[in-house]
Amino acid sequence: MPSKRYKKALELVDANKTYPLKSAVEVLTKFPKAKFNETIDLAFRLGVDPKQSDQLVRGTVPLPHGSGKTVKVLVFAKSGQAADAAKAAGAEFVGFDDMIAKCNSGWNDFDVAIATPEAMSEVRKLGKVLGPRGLMPNPKTGTVTDDTAKAVREVKAGRVEFKVDKTGNVHVAVGKISFTPEQIADNARVVIDAVVKSRPSSVKGIFVQSCTLSATMSPAVRVDLKEFNVAA
Repeated sequence: MPSKRYKKALELVDANKTYPLKSAVEVLTKFPKAKFNETIDLAFRLGVDPKQSDQLVRGTVPLPHGSGKTVKVLVFAKSGQAADAAKAAGAEFVGFDDMIAKCNSGWNDFDVAIATPEAMSEVRKLGKVLGPRGLMPNPKTGTVTDDTAKAVREVKAGRVEFKVDKTGNVHVAVGKISFTPEQIADNARVVIDAVVKSRPSSVKGIFVQSCTLSATMSPAVRVDLKEFNVAA
């Protein structure tokens, strides 16, 4: 059964209406608050077939106001220089053989994994361990790089990844309910822009079929994407 707080929130949103982004954020921030700092999520329904390799949608985007989340970073690095740079940039866990062994034993107390190209020859073998949890370093998301310091700083500052799932949906966290409406809108805007621009050339028809904004414990607010030059 929906809670009283959720029912009150439902009274504040028109489920049949799409709201310009600024208005959608205003509605969301008026919802009754939960007892914790809820995460704000953008959800996209895309007109793609994820089974087709040329219709996969994936990328990263830096949030101008950060994600509001403390991100624990693991860096796989063989060389001392890359390891030292990662530590100086704030990575919580840095190593190579020792970290590979820990991951193989089931340890996963981190949010993002970064690896140097040299380290990937062995890290790649962790595919069955890290892959299902979305933690595998990937050049396309900037997590396979020799510039470990830059990658760590970007992730810590609020760079988020988006990737279409098996059902054609994309979910991206764009901040916390404690953010100002302006911060939420700014973060959401750059994510929407990035997803819209990631349209594969092979996709026909409407690419972004719907977009909604919600908090962890709130109803969804439908976002009108006309200002982003896309039909939704």
